[in-house]
This record gives sequence, C-alpha cells and structure tokens, in this order.
Amino acid sequence: MNFIEAAQSGIHNYVNFEGRAQRSAYWYWILFTVVVYAVAAGLDRILFETGEMAVTPLNGLAYLALFLPTLALAVRRFHDMDRTGWWVLLGFTGIGGLILIVWFCQPGTRGPNRFGPDPLGGV
Repeated sequence: MNFIEAAQSGIHNYVNFEGRAQRSAYWYWILFTVVVYAVAAGLDRILFETGEMAVTPLNGLAYLALFLPTLALAVRRFHDMDRTGWWVLLGFTGIGGLILIVWFCQPGTRGPNRFGPDPLGGV
C-alpha cells in the first residue's frame, strides 16, 4: 500500500470499525493526517494571522474531519493484531499513547483471525 491508496482507503472507510487494517495503511494514514494538519495550520497563519498556540478555524475543522476515520483505522489496526478495538481508549491516557505506538509498529496476526481475513493475503 502506498500513500495515495492509504489516504483513499481512510476516506472510503470513514467510519468502518469492522475488519482489519495492515500496518502500512495505518502509518500512511497518520502521515496523511500530519500533512493535512500542517497545510491547515499554514493556511490559518496566512489567512487569519494566528499565533503559534492559538486555536485556528481551518486546523480545528481538519481535526474534526479526520478524528473519526483515524479512530476507525486504529480500531481496525487492533483487529489486525487480534485485539479488541476497545484498546484504543488507552490512547486517551498520558502514557497509553506510547504503548499504542509500540503495538502499532508490530505486525498483525498471520492468516485469518476472529475479525476477518489477513489484509496481506496470508494463509
């Protein structure tokens, strides 16, 4: 999966919390969101002359628009590791975000699991 395919997949599966997502799909989506946030922040600085830490309209809209697909993709990534999607709540704690980064860097289970077939096509 490449950057464009990951962005399209995230948009097409906007609130799909079922199935599995491979590691590359997740990390390319994260890269896509970082690019969107950076562009929105740059446009906010140009259009609204905002400061460094101000809440800005375009960046706020970008966060709102990308929150659900990012959450859904994180749940599908947990499914790929044969874990329940409720583990995503760990990310809302302070230290939990670090644990999620470690888990999301690990490969998913090979072959089908209780959440569906292997997105990489493994047997």
